[in-house]
Amino acid sequence: MPETRPPIDLSGQSLAALAAQIEARGSLPPVDRWNPDHCGDSEMRIARDGTWFHQGRPIERPAMVRLFSTVLRREPDGSHVLVTPVEKLGIEVEATAFRALEMTMAGEREQRRIAFRLDSGDAVIAGPQHPISIIATPEGPSPRVAVRHGLEAEIARPLYYELAEAAIAEGADPPGIWSDGAFFPLAGE
Repeated sequence: MPETRPPIDLSGQSLAALAAQIEARGSLPPVDRWNPDHCGDSEMRIARDGTWFHQGRPIERPAMVRLFSTVLRREPDGSHVLVTPVEKLGIEVEATAFRALEMTMAGEREQRRIAFRLDSGDAVIAGPQHPISIIATPEGPSPRVAVRHGLEAEIARPLYYELAEAAIAEGADPPGIWSDGAFFPLAGE
């Protein structure tokens, strides 16, 4: 059954309204509590650009991608799985499970809140539960925000530049950005 919740739209919403909308969407499946035996490979892959594939062909229905994203988690060994109460299937993830494609900010310094819209149709507000980090990769620094169950969203480069601009303007040492009461350095590991 496809995901029926509509994607979150950041445009024109206050951060308080957005936080309420995120909360009102309801809970996602409790994949962190499901631990069935690993039963194979899903023959699925999430490409670096966020495109989901099954048996080498793109999944064209956004609602199906949103549904699969709700049962995705990252294992302690770094692998990714699709999990239900009765099965666990491997899925290849080339970079990160999600991409942060849109951002809105309100406030300054310690009072700032930053929300990201993800390619899955979900949104997160950066903070203690959703920290921002810069990860060194073979392709160069990768700005990310934690989403859930070990999953991350790579922050689109233009959004990262906006974050860096705000950090430089505020003059923190080391350069970094505040969101929801937490400070995140914007230097690589």
